[in-house]
Amino acid sequence: MRSLTITAILFSFLPSILCSSGSNTSQPLNSRLILPSNFKPPQVFRNVNLVRTINLEKAYPRDMINVIIENIDKKPQDEYFLPFESGLLEKVGAFEVRDKKTPEREGFLVDIVEYDLQSPTQFYRIRLPEPLKPSAHQTLSISYSILSSLRPVPAAINQVDKQYLVHLFSAYSPSAYVTLKQKTKVKFPGTEIKEYTVLPKGTNTDGSEDPQKQGSTFTYGPYGELPAGAQEPVKVRYEFTKPLLHVSALERDLEVSHWGGNLATEERYWTINKAANLSSHFSRVTWQTTSYYNPATVAVSSLKMPLLVGSLNPYFTDEIGNVSTSRFRSGVREAHLELTPRYPIFGGWKYNFRVGWDADLKNFLRKLKAGDGYVLKVPFMEGPKQSEGVEYGKVEVRVILPEGAR
Repeated sequence: MRSLTITAILFSFLPSILCSSGSNTSQPLNSRLILPSNFKPPQVFRNVNLVRTINLEKAYPRDMINVIIENIDKKPQDEYFLPFESGLLEKVGAFEVRDKKTPEREGFLVDIVEYDLQSPTQFYRIRLPEPLKPSAHQTLSISYSILSSLRPVPAAINQVDKQYLVHLFSAYSPSAYVTLKQKTKVKFPGTEIKEYTVLPKGTNTDGSEDPQKQGSTFTYGPYGELPAGAQEPVKVRYEFTKPLLHVSALERDLEVSHWGGNLATEERYWTINKAANLSSHFSRVTWQTTSYYNPATVAVSSLKMPLLVGSLNPYFTDEIGNVSTSRFRSGVREAHLELTPRYPIFGGWKYNFRVGWDADLKNFLRKLKAGDGYVLKVPFMEGPKQSEGVEYGKVEVRVILPEGAR
């Protein structure tokens, strides 16, 4: 049998479905640059104007920092550092930096640097596409999520109670440089905010109430000039009666059958709902009764998985065996798989399962014009798409080539 050469191309994963730790490159999670113990970010930049938006509408906070930076050094500079507390940095996912004025351009190269493994502060290093000249300005759009950071308070609730989450952050955006002007906006999922930190009058520059409230958005600031590393602790507690679905591990296999013309996908999930636990025993009667009017709940009752058009023969199993409570719709424009777990997944409950499907290989494989090589183009991830979002702790993707391939 003639040897078959296949080149597998996997899309880089910017985890908008969110994987913790790691940059927006394809380097391993533990690939970090260790700098000398006396390292401090050179004070070659200053933040002229910074606006930070914290979005709490998902099951994880999403931070967006739009900042105008200025090179205050006498030489061109291309390395901008963003600090994080060491415990927080391990929870950062989907870190991405773009030019605010040209968002369609490819994101900047980002990596994690450390100057002391025991230090309470570590950094993301952002490489500008071109060195910034002295006195020149550039607008950065920095976005990232903080995973496994929200805490339900109270930690246990009744089956039909509302859930409230606590988020801790600083009213001053983390920065390794002097910031001349800034403010922080907090976008809540609704208007029911049980608790929030009120800062003393005179903290902001206009002397108004801090924060200023407008519907479901709170604004801390604006603030005047602040030194590098300045912090102002803030705590908010707000209603979020939805699941906090965490996939602790995902194993995704893509098996190429050249002779059968099939691409077989199988995904194995280890999940836990990090929402508030039940304060009493689960009541099936209450669950069935409330399902008629579909109230807000912290339980996961279904998982929606949009697949690529042409997907077929799906299956859904868990540790007991086949799970028959699933629906699959396939057409010329969509292929949608909806999974109903064997039981509703309440806070603190775990559910492990596997799901798989087939697809026509010709939609993903093409032959090179020269030689015997092939190129395989497949999604790095698919998985559930929930309105409240899904976060991942560890993802492993394997491509299984046909026998004889190299």
